[in-house]
Amino acid sequence: MRTEQEMMQLIMQTAQQDERIRAVVLNGSRANPNVEKDMFQDFDIVYVVKNMASFTSDHTWVDIFGDRIMMQMPEEKVTPPPENKGHFVYLMQFIDGNRLDLTLIPEEKLALFQPFNSLSMLLMDKDQLIGNLPPTSEKDYYIQRPSEQEFADVCNEFWWICLNIGKGLWRKEITYTMFMYEQINRNVLMQMIDWHIGVKTNFSASSGKLGKYYPTYLYKQDWENYMKTYSGGNDFEQIWQALFTMCQLFTRLSKHVAHTLDFAFPHEDITNVTMYLRRIRELSNHA
Repeated sequence: MRTEQEMMQLIMQTAQQDERIRAVVLNGSRANPNVEKDMFQDFDIVYVVKNMASFTSDHTWVDIFGDRIMMQMPEEKVTPPPENKGHFVYLMQFIDGNRLDLTLIPEEKLALFQPFNSLSMLLMDKDQLIGNLPPTSEKDYYIQRPSEQEFADVCNEFWWICLNIGKGLWRKEITYTMFMYEQINRNVLMQMIDWHIGVKTNFSASSGKLGKYYPTYLYKQDWENYMKTYSGGNDFEQIWQALFTMCQLFTRLSKHVAHTLDFAFPHEDITNVTMYLRRIRELSNHA
């Protein structure tokens, strides 16, 4: 596997030798001083370029970066539809284990992508197109303080979706149930966890990509309970247990957020939905 130094040398050498490439920016975890390095960190690179069409009309130019397992070009896909902002992305997984996420931004559209975020590090700027960037930090990724309406909406969504999950469990519709549980309510729970962490840290921390830092910021018992919200297979009894654990955790964390931020707390919804779920759980399948 090529080392970080070897990969960066190749990336920079390619940019230096190609007159069409005018600037290079490093984004993501490799620009984050707080992230522990590992072999699976992507190289998130931006090339600011002239004559964009000369790159995208023949994609073989990226072969210089190494032998690939596969490549994805989101701007050439139909599903999901591309952003159509004028940039072009090459996502490349190499045989040696390295991964390069390379974004090309046409020089004339650079303003649309500025300012760069707080985890952007300027590596090369041949024409002073970008100017100085501040030292990298996670500040653009800090958890944002919710408004009272945002808090109320998230609570309402969680408890409403719990009703759908209960219905799906009674019907033994595993696909419907798990979609509601994992695709919707998991995300709602994670939003509340983020706000809970935000309250604990005075909204001066990031929870990491998809909750990476939950074990760091959550109390041990809360983290253990969170892990119990993952249910196994199509065992409906396990899903019921996981659902009630999720409800208890959401209640505890949302109560903490509401109390700290002086928000109204939906006691009645929690009581009513919890009682309703318990009734559904005890219902005969032939009721």
